[in-house]
Amino acid sequence: MLEKTVYNQLFSRSFSLPVEVTYWDGTTKRYGDTDNPPQIKIKIHEEIPMKEITNNASLALGEAYMDHRIEIEGSIQALINDAYQQANSFLRGSDYLKWLPKKQKHTKKQNQADIHAHYDLGNDFYEMWLDPTLTYSCAYFETPEDTLEQAQINKVHHILDKLFIKDNDTLLDIGCGWGTLMFTAIKEYNVKATGITLSEEQYNHITNRIKEEHLEDKCRVLLMDYRDLKDETFDHITSVGMFEHVGADNLKEYFGVIQKLLTPKGTALIHGITRQQGGAVNAWINKYIFPGGYIPGLAEIVTDITDNDLQLIDLESLRRDYQLTLEHWTNNFHKVQDKVTETMGDSFYRMWDLYLQACAASFESSNIDVIQYLLVQPSNNDLPMHRA
Repeated sequence: MLEKTVYNQLFSRSFSLPVEVTYWDGTTKRYGDTDNPPQIKIKIHEEIPMKEITNNASLALGEAYMDHRIEIEGSIQALINDAYQQANSFLRGSDYLKWLPKKQKHTKKQNQADIHAHYDLGNDFYEMWLDPTLTYSCAYFETPEDTLEQAQINKVHHILDKLFIKDNDTLLDIGCGWGTLMFTAIKEYNVKATGITLSEEQYNHITNRIKEEHLEDKCRVLLMDYRDLKDETFDHITSVGMFEHVGADNLKEYFGVIQKLLTPKGTALIHGITRQQGGAVNAWINKYIFPGGYIPGLAEIVTDITDNDLQLIDLESLRRDYQLTLEHWTNNFHKVQDKVTETMGDSFYRMWDLYLQACAASFESSNIDVIQYLLVQPSNNDLPMHRA
């Protein structure tokens, strides 16, 4: 009885939407807007010790959802976004909030293992729900009506156009994914490109495509840690969705490597998930989705940039674009539920569904952001004075 009383207090300050909760003993309680029919229904089949929730709400509730101890009828994204909007909810209240940055070791060996755990689930898995470009990062919607594929193509052009590329310039893409940005730069901007990845699946995919399209003289892909690239410089450097994986302790080194690899008159476009409220980790995501993940704070990133004697000349938030990207991914993922469940299991499907919708809610609520940072070396006065 005491536990249910605490649950009642927890939920009473977590929602403004009409939410109905059915407890393990069959009793039902309404929260938030009680004047309207419930928009979301939560069923708690088994009591989750309140100590687990207060220790780390995202981990306790995420695991309970994965193994069906909690069922949610309605939009998970809407539910989590609503909870983020309430100052004293289980996602924001000081009694439950466990978003404290933690110093995690990021050795080269550990980084490789972390990347393997997420990106080497198999190309077949990502091909099921990503767009045909196989781009697994925030898209750029020129209009909300753009298809996901068009928005991903827009994003690549948006990045490359910011670099002020000239014919036969060299480009380094750190964390190159499946190569969409590289191949676009080669074919449409006439660059010579190098991609770096720690993912064997991505490396094999790009290597095969280079051979198939006879692009050996225009590009190469390296299966290596970006810190091991020596004795080369590049006119342009891109890194999309990469610095979230390097860890708090290695962020300064990450920007130091970029500074060393960038030519005096070069440009670098760094695109990554950022928290304007300060750096953070999430225990559930780190355990099940992104081992070793760390979302840096905006002030932290700018400090690491300037400490490496790089100049930040432009900054752009694409927060709402990432929300819309994730909503497209969620819709695609739902369409292949049977296939994912058959190949990966029910718990895996629920885990990824929760992950995609929770991330969409995090961007929607401004809990996290995604920002593009345009960097140059000091005294680079060869660029246009203003944005294009």
